[in-house]
Formats: sequence, C-alpha cells, structure tokens
Amino acid sequence: MSRQSVAKAHQKIQELSWEPAYHEPVSQYGTDYTFRKAQKKDPLKQVLRSYFPMQEEKDHRVYGASDGAIRGNMFRQVQERWLEWQKLFLSIIPLPEISAARAMPLLFRTVPNPELHNGQAIQMIDEVRHSTIQQNLKRLYMNNYIDPAGFNSSLRNFQSDYCGTIGRQFAEGFITGDAITAASIYLTIVAETAFTNTLFVAMPAEAAANGDYLLPTVFHSVQSDESRHISNGYATLLMALADEDNHQLLARDLRYAWWNNHRVVDAAIGTFIEYGTKDRRKDRESYAEMWRRWIYDDYYRSYLVPLEKYGLEIPHDLIEESWNQIWNKGYVHEVAQFFATGWLANYWRIDPMTDKDFEWFEYKYPGWYDKYGAWWENYNRLSRPNGHKPIVFEDVDYEYPHRCWTCMVPCLVREDMVMAKVDGQWRTYCHEMCKWTDETAFRPTYQGRQTPNMGKLIGHREWETLYHGWNWADVVSDMGFVRDDGKTMVAQPHLDLNPDKMWTLDHLRKCPPLASPNVLLNEMSDDERTAFAARYVKGGPAGRPAPAEA
Repeated sequence: MSRQSVAKAHQKIQELSWEPAYHEPVSQYGTDYTFRKAQKKDPLKQVLRSYFPMQEEKDHRVYGASDGAIRGNMFRQVQERWLEWQKLFLSIIPLPEISAARAMPLLFRTVPNPELHNGQAIQMIDEVRHSTIQQNLKRLYMNNYIDPAGFNSSLRNFQSDYCGTIGRQFAEGFITGDAITAASIYLTIVAETAFTNTLFVAMPAEAAANGDYLLPTVFHSVQSDESRHISNGYATLLMALADEDNHQLLARDLRYAWWNNHRVVDAAIGTFIEYGTKDRRKDRESYAEMWRRWIYDDYYRSYLVPLEKYGLEIPHDLIEESWNQIWNKGYVHEVAQFFATGWLANYWRIDPMTDKDFEWFEYKYPGWYDKYGAWWENYNRLSRPNGHKPIVFEDVDYEYPHRCWTCMVPCLVREDMVMAKVDGQWRTYCHEMCKWTDETAFRPTYQGRQTPNMGKLIGHREWETLYHGWNWADVVSDMGFVRDDGKTMVAQPHLDLNPDKMWTLDHLRKCPPLASPNVLLNEMSDDERTAFAARYVKGGPAGRPAPAEA
C-alpha cells in the first residue's frame, strides 16, 4: 500500500470517532494530568490494513524458525547454563507484555486524541502477540530441552517465588496508579524507549552466542514493534509538555519510572547476560558496556536531553547514579549472588562460575575477584549435597539481605540502604530513591498538589514475609517446585542431573525455618533497629557482614 493511501485511510478512520453530546462520559481510569493545549497528532499514522500483512510475515518467520530449531536439534546444542536462566526470564516476560496490553485502554479516554487512539489500539494487539509468541517459545523449550522441570510450572508459580515477585511488581506498574504515570511515562517513555534496547537487542545477541538462535528470532520480532510504541509515548509526552500544569507531574513520574526500571531491568537482564552465558570472549561486550551504549548514549543523550528545551525536567542525577551502581557498586554482580544464594527457593538450576568465568569478569570488571571470587568458590564447593546445608545457611561471609519495599530487589548495595516508618510499618529501601517513591511520590498529595489518582504501594510485598516461620521443605512444596518423584527439588545449585547429586526436600527439612527480615525488623526495639541500620550500611561488598568493632 502506498504511503499516500495509508495517510488517507488513517484520516478516514478519525471520522469514526466522536464525543457524545447526550451524556457526560464517565472516567474509567483517572489521571491528574491535563491536556488543554495539546496538539493531537499521531506521527506514525499506522492502520490495520497495512499492519496485519506486516505482522503476518513476521509470524511466519518466527514459527518457521521454531520449526527449524526442532529439525536442527538446537535444543541438544544450546548451553544448559543459558537455558536454565530462561526458565526465570520466560516465566516473567509474558506478564509485562500482557500488562502493557491492558495498559492501553487506560489511555483511550484519558488522552483526548482520537488520532492517537488508533496507534494505542494497535499497540494493544502488538502486546498480546508478544505474550503469545513468548509463551510459545517457553513451550518449545519445555517440550524439547533436556530438563523441562521449571518451564512446566513457572507460569502459575512465578508470582509467589523468591525472584518472580520482583517481576510481578514491575509489570503491575503498567496498570496501577495514575493512568498517564503508569501506561505512558513508566511503560512507553522509559521501559519501552530505554530498556527494551538491552532486553530485546543485547540479550538476543548473547542467546545466539550460546547456541540459542530461536530466542533472537522471537525477540527481534518483538523489538521491531517497539518503534510504534515509542512513537505513541513520544506523542503523549509532547501533549503533556504543552500544558505547564503537567511539568511538575512529569518530573515526578520520570524520576520514579527511571529508577524502578533501572532497579528491576538492570538486575534481571544484567544477570542473564553476565552470569547466564558461557561465551567468555574478551572482545564481546559486558553488560556495563552494553548499558553505556544502548541506554546512556542512545536513550539518555539522544532522546531525553533534547526534550529539555521543551520544559522536561530530566533526572540527570539518577541516570548518573544508575551508571555508578552498575560500574562502581557492582549492582549486577550483587544481584546474581543474591539469586544464587537463594537457589533453593527458585525453579531453575544455577551453574557455578568457573576459572574461565573468573578470568573474564576480572578482565571486564577489574577487582571483581577480590570482591566476589571467594563466595563463588564456596558456591561451587557447596553445590552437591555432602552433609552440609545449602549455602545460605553456611558460614561463607554473607549476610542475607533485607528487601526493598518499593522495587522488591533486596538492599544489596549495603551503603545505600535506608529505613522509614510508613503507614505504621518499618520498611527498608535499597536506595533513597525507592524510599522517596513510597513515601512521597505514591501519595494523594505531592508538593502541595492534590494527586488522588496516584495510589500507594500496599500488600504483602516481600516474598519472605509470606513464608515467615515455615520449614523450607514446606515452602518449596507449597510453591510447587518439586520434581515428579515428589521429593527432588526443581532448583539445583549445579547442572548435574545425576539423582545422587541432587538436593531433595529431606535435605531442606534439616534447615532452620525461613525468617522474614521485615518481620524481624518490626519486632526490634528502636535502639536495636538503629544499631541494625548502622551495622548493615557498613557491610559489603558481596554481602559481607560489617566487620566487628574492636
């Protein structure tokens, strides 16, 4: 179809939209933003007549690659270390996609732009398609990989697991609170415009290096839709900027959205790329190098900074601090260590690091071995059951971390941990920014302005609190992470499927009960809590407890 006919078709579609004059429309989803002065334009002018043939061709390529992977026996050649981490990734990623689909209706009435509604409707179809092909990818892995356990149960279990709860809070941010905050700023302006670069471009490159060419096919098909989603967000952002009353809210939301995306996406994708790979070529990019190129240069400097002249207040300090966390504070390495510490509460097998891995990390992150090497050596030593307990219960110079109430990633960079009593409960936060999000941003009043649509962060947000006081064997059984024999655990701290080398529920019954750090925090006296905080922030790196005072 010619570009001219597409434009004419798009113009014709607008004639189908009208504002009813016979009643007052009911607001389905609230926002504190106003759009009184906005120019109402859709820069892409996408129509279904051109959209469906394009998507059909992309689906042919995806399912053709799936058939080729099966015929070519890809699943016996791909690195096990890589596919094990896909049990976590492919259990979580369909939820953000379907939440993004659900987010689009939040904008239909909220954003007064009939021209843009067409693009939002198409994005909704995109997101459903993404979730479908991603879940089909997981199904193919489950049916063809040597160890399907974990793939087969994660869709119903991940939201209550040690790591999956982090992904759940991230995805639900697309559909909760102020409609513009959630579905536009958090989703399209930050998550899709900035962080899909590492998610859907950098990560597929690592998959291919580990013998998995099916994931790149699927996720490049997904990423090719993101330009339309970015366009939807950009058009909405320009509309919001046109009204000066929105600038205060935009500054708030961009800070919140940037920081929560950084905490969750960098934690997950950084770990997959750095610790889920067997590709240790010295000339391949580290996650820090990818982040600097894809997010710092392409998003921050090329996309965000030019918007300053239109009045957008950019969180320069948070973007620099995010880089500081990744490069100087070892954020990704701390997260990977945390995942491995709690291997027994997960549903995939985490491969120990080897000398080749150590050499690569030291080359890319000078000083890595002094911080993390000894712990990973202990992880390897304790990976097979031999009269000892899982590593989390052994003396390996590691203090189990407190959770961040807001992003739910634990307070792993110990020096940044802060506390506050909010809504009658003492809470820990991984950084002052997460404290600000809970204590200031998600409130019915912001800087003296009424913001009734923002809501707040509530509920049993910490996984450990759900199982406080339980025996570990009962925890794993309750989550459903047990193999068909009824006793062997799905999760293992190694890749050896020899039954004699695998951990069972019997091993866990001998372990101390699970204790929630947040429950214990709220049981402390004020003096004990103050002393705990002072000691905790002196700990690390690599989870080391603070040195005892002489």
